[in-house]
Amino acid sequence: MNNPYQLFSHLPLSLLRIMARMVAWLILLMPSLSINRSVHRNLQLAYPELNAQERRQLHRQTVLNQCLTSVESVKSWAMPPDWSIKQIHTIHNQDILTNALANPNGMLAIVPHLGTWEMMNAWLNQFGSPTIMYKPIKGKISNDFVLQGRQRLNATLVPTDATGVKAIFKSLKSGGFSIILPDHVPDPSGGVVVPFFNIPTLSSTLTPKLANKTACALVGLACIRRDDNQGFDIFCYQLDDANLYHPDATIATSALNLTMQAMINEHKAHYMWGYRRFKYVPNINNIYQLSDDELQKIAKHYHSTQDISHESR
Repeated sequence: MNNPYQLFSHLPLSLLRIMARMVAWLILLMPSLSINRSVHRNLQLAYPELNAQERRQLHRQTVLNQCLTSVESVKSWAMPPDWSIKQIHTIHNQDILTNALANPNGMLAIVPHLGTWEMMNAWLNQFGSPTIMYKPIKGKISNDFVLQGRQRLNATLVPTDATGVKAIFKSLKSGGFSIILPDHVPDPSGGVVVPFFNIPTLSSTLTPKLANKTACALVGLACIRRDDNQGFDIFCYQLDDANLYHPDATIATSALNLTMQAMINEHKAHYMWGYRRFKYVPNINNIYQLSDDELQKIAKHYHSTQDISHESR
């Protein structure tokens, strides 16, 4: 066994899930942990209408799902692609994906950090050879393990820089497809400040720029664990809002964030709320260091402002 992570290939998924549930239970016993603080504040910002009990319940579900997703992803990397494909139970609205893949201008799969997206990669790679950006992770052993898992797929891995963007552009222009996780916090040069769950925050412009330049098809995808734990369901979303292709990056990125919101709201407990998505909010040094009262005021302010804006249209 060259890499210790290969141990996961010998452990049944059921056992890994038991371990994940134990870890989640321990995490929830320690409110001061970074992941708990991030989840708590993100839920305050995104869903200020929830009462304290509702938010606590969603918090618990989020931490549990994030732990489950972690072990499921590692298991997927450790196993042959066929194993991951066999975990897929039902495909919802697959015709949306099929039609998008037939687009002569290519297709971009929009995959937020929602559900167990790594499990879906092997399934999606059955339809061709996508060009996908890959950013090395910390630690040689960990990176080697993840990299070998990704390299077993049909995908062409490209760096997360201008070279990678050019490769994706070239693939789309030739009718190929790519997979992008567009809900990360970008460098300031690669983003604009637009609302995400009504909170103005730095958001990536890569997807809208590619869509505008290539007129490719856009499809939202989410891989969600079934309630009975008997595999995963894949949900395909038609993304046909004309504003997604708008030449103004602010308009197009706003439309993209709204699209991702709709996807997340269908499966909100499966979103990675432990990620500090609202890291850059204008005129606030560090929103994750604010008190609950301050955070609640900010959330209610921005949500009420957006409600008024929608009513005036």
